[in-house]
Amino acid sequence: MIRNVIHCNRLEKSNLFNQSGRFLSKKHPDFQLKKQIQNVFTPLILSNSFKSTIISSNQPNYTSNLRLFSNSRKWNELERKEEKTKVGGENIKGDSQNDQSRDSNSSNPQSNWINNSKLGAYYRLARLDKPIGTWLLLLPCFWGLGMATLPGHLPDPKLMLLFSSGALIMRGAGCTINDLWDRNIDKKVERTKNRPLANGELTVAEAIRFLALQLGAGLGVLLCFNPYSIAIGASSLALVCTYPLMKRITFWPQAFLGLTFNWGALVGYSSVGGFISWPVVLPLYAAGVAWTLVYDTIYAFMDKEDDKLVGVKSTALRFADNPMAWLSFFSAASLGLFATSGWMAGMAWPFYFVGIVGGGIHYLWQLKTVDLTSRADCMRKFVSNKWLGLIFFLAILVGQFTRDDENRETTDS
Repeated sequence: MIRNVIHCNRLEKSNLFNQSGRFLSKKHPDFQLKKQIQNVFTPLILSNSFKSTIISSNQPNYTSNLRLFSNSRKWNELERKEEKTKVGGENIKGDSQNDQSRDSNSSNPQSNWINNSKLGAYYRLARLDKPIGTWLLLLPCFWGLGMATLPGHLPDPKLMLLFSSGALIMRGAGCTINDLWDRNIDKKVERTKNRPLANGELTVAEAIRFLALQLGAGLGVLLCFNPYSIAIGASSLALVCTYPLMKRITFWPQAFLGLTFNWGALVGYSSVGGFISWPVVLPLYAAGVAWTLVYDTIYAFMDKEDDKLVGVKSTALRFADNPMAWLSFFSAASLGLFATSGWMAGMAWPFYFVGIVGGGIHYLWQLKTVDLTSRADCMRKFVSNKWLGLIFFLAILVGQFTRDDENRETTDS
């Protein structure tokens, strides 16, 4: 009986629902019932719990069985959705958000070019379809720019536009460099196997030519700044090129990412006056590094179990025994260093109210609600750090209109 139910879509003229053995006509009510069961079982993949439901059900009432089968189907669909959000599944580095994005792209004719064209391959190589990385690279630039702006003034819109362009270009260049280093690893990883270099859409030579174009465009933006900023900005290229190697040799690649992504705080400050006030900028830069350690560790927890299989390291593995203590420490360090930078710049109390209180609330929300076993929730918390960076930038803007410039304790150099 169980075999007949499972294969009912193949047995168009079976006597499953007619105990007399008579063939059913299309008008017969049992024929309609059979068609309903076929619609249920055609896409169904049986799980252990579903098999037990069939085995335990010996009722001759097939309408009741249909209801049980339908409920089991719904349970299996929920189970599969839940498995996509759990860390350590069968798919290495599986990411439900990427799967949903891929599904939506395939169903939307206007976005098919992203997945089905050469231009789309370059678009995905630069991660232009995932803007959160550009935000996380850009915001430290805005912090430094805001800190160097004269009291009572807003940052120069031209400089903000230059930094926005530069962040978009250099984030894409960093992704190209990362994929060149990791192309052999990406082939083995479910989440990254469809990246253009891993799946063969682009060759290494094509990626290198594209990287040269990106670096040339980035250089064009950098040359718009003053000579001091050009030197500071160019020196970050060593970090950009070597960061992808860090996950192979240390459990602290997120710290190196922090050094790389927050370098813009130095360039942002120097872009205003052609110098860096180190007592102000060093704590600001360190605050950004601590901030990166928080959000990128949360991100790394999506791949914690899978990283063991691939053989790469991360702070998620390093902090596995007590992750909340580490995340709390770096959150507090970020707030403390940000406050120190503001104090050295002579900021008044509104800076601390917006930055420290507002940022503290956001950190508290992240740490209290994050589910480190859920890929989906880790991704949500990771993306939410765009708003934390904007809170810090808003604090700087507010602080500039209340800063006591006469009592600034800075050392210009």
